[in-house]
Formats: sequence, C-alpha cells, structure tokens
Amino acid sequence: MSTAARTAPTGPAAFQRRGRFRFGDALLYGLTAVAGFAAVVLLILITWKVLGGAQLSWETFGLGFLKGTTWNPNTATYGAATFIFGTALTSLFALLVAGPIAIAIALFLTELAPGWIRSPVGALVEMLASVPSVVLGFWGILVMGPWIVSSLSPILSKLLDWTPFFDGEQNVGSSQLAAVLILTIMIVPIVSSICRELFVGVPQELKDGALALGATRWEVVRGVVFPYARAGIAAALILGLGRAVGEAIAVTQVIGNNVAIHTDLFKPGDTLASRIAGQYQGADTALQVASLVYLAVILLVFSLIANLAAQLIVRRVAGRHQIR
Repeated sequence: MSTAARTAPTGPAAFQRRGRFRFGDALLYGLTAVAGFAAVVLLILITWKVLGGAQLSWETFGLGFLKGTTWNPNTATYGAATFIFGTALTSLFALLVAGPIAIAIALFLTELAPGWIRSPVGALVEMLASVPSVVLGFWGILVMGPWIVSSLSPILSKLLDWTPFFDGEQNVGSSQLAAVLILTIMIVPIVSSICRELFVGVPQELKDGALALGATRWEVVRGVVFPYARAGIAAALILGLGRAVGEAIAVTQVIGNNVAIHTDLFKPGDTLASRIAGQYQGADTALQVASLVYLAVILLVFSLIANLAAQLIVRRVAGRHQIR
C-alpha cells in the first residue's frame, strides 16, 4: 500500500467519505478553526491595545525608559530599571530555589516513592498551583514575614554575609526575600508536574538495561533519566520563570514596593507586575498610566521570549525522540 493511500485526508477533503458529505466532520473542522484563529486574533488585539496605551510614554521617554531609575509622579519622571532589576532578581532566585526542589519531588514520585504514596503526594503538590495568589500573599504577611525576621534572616546573615545578597538582617516582614519564597511556592508545582511527565516518559527498557549492567539507582537517574529529559526540564524551568515574572498580587503584598535597586534580599523592592498592580487604579495622569502600560509591554515581550524559548526546546526534544 502506498504512503498516499495510508495518509488520512485533511482539510475539506476530510468532509467526504465514499462520496458523501459528513456534516459532523465539517462542524468539527469549523469550530476548531474558529477557536484557533480566535486565539491568534485575541493575542494580536491585546498586543495592539497595550502598545497603543504605552504610546505617550514611549514618545516622552523612548528607550531611555528602560534605564531610568526614578519613578516620581510629582515630577512626571518615570523609569523601569528598578522594576526590571527587581523582577530579574526575585524571579531568578525563586527559580534557583524552586528548580532543585521541583526536580527532586518529581524524581521521588516517579523513581523512589512506593506506589501507595505517589498519588496522594502528587495531588497535594499540584494543589499548591490552585491556591489563590492573594491567599499566599496574606499568608506571607501574617506567617512567613515574621518567620523570616525572627528565624531565617539571622541564619542567612551568618552563613551568607560574605555575599551581596544577605547583608545584615531583615527587620520588617516585607522584603525581596519574602517575594522570592512566595514565588518559589508558585513555581514548584508547575515545574514538578512537567518533570514528572518527562520522567514517566523515559523508556523503562533503558532504565532496566542500566540496572542490569550493574548501575545504581542514582547512576540510572544521572546517566539515563536526566540525559533523556534534560531539554524538557529546561523548558519546564523557563515556563516556571515566566510564571514568576508575571506574578503580581502576592508579590505586591510582601515585597515592600520600594523604588530602589538593592542586591540585598533583606531589603524591600518592587517588580514590573507588582508596580502595575499597585498603582494602575490610582494613576492620576495620562503619562503615569502610559508608563504603567509601558511596564506591561516589557512584561509582554519577556513572556513572548520565554514561551518561544520553551517551544523551541520542546520541539527539539520531540525531534530527537522521533530520530530515535
């Protein structure tokens, strides 16, 4: 049988079988096509609206907005550098903490945990993703912030005072460190869930073969599981980073909303998303509103880059598996 004969028809040709028009196939094709085009149109409209809203700020500050460190509505002076720095600092530290934890959870649930514990623990970890961010923010204010001041900051200041990230001790509950920990809680279930699917997808015969050759469990994980899934793990981490960058409400509640560049995590700061969430409703002038929308443009660009990078990595993994 030829390849052409085995290939299923697509498009309008799929609506007819043995000379008859199939209304169900045509309806399915139409609904899915409308849904696909609607998603593209919606994305274009959002981008167009955001770019239009930032036009006044773009005309006033141009690319200088990206390196400006002042945000003062009284003098109509706005810059995004402090928020870009705060976003990068908190997101990267959150990813640095959440990545190993999420990968360890995924490995435990797929490779080490007994069968009776996998489903309950996996469900509990994934439930973290369903907790509203405002609830996490309140928990950060009432519980985590005081705990950082009383217990965590003294330990970190003693062990890591030689770094520029833990200078002195934290005296108030709001800080960049609190934002890092909140973002860590939000990233872990996302990365862990994706990594679990990746590890489950590793062919069992590869692991059995390594064990048969005398490899230990750790050597199987290091030599078989990680190499097979490493590109997918990278994609999962990028998606987690995108989640951290875009979080607004919980970060706004715990970060302190301070317009300053601090490498010290014990000090308060601000991010792109938290600045938008905290000031948009109370913006008094058109230039302030446009500057806040300009921050949204920066977030949109970063999200686009992160998602494209994740898609490229996923396609690389799919292509490698097809070759094998």
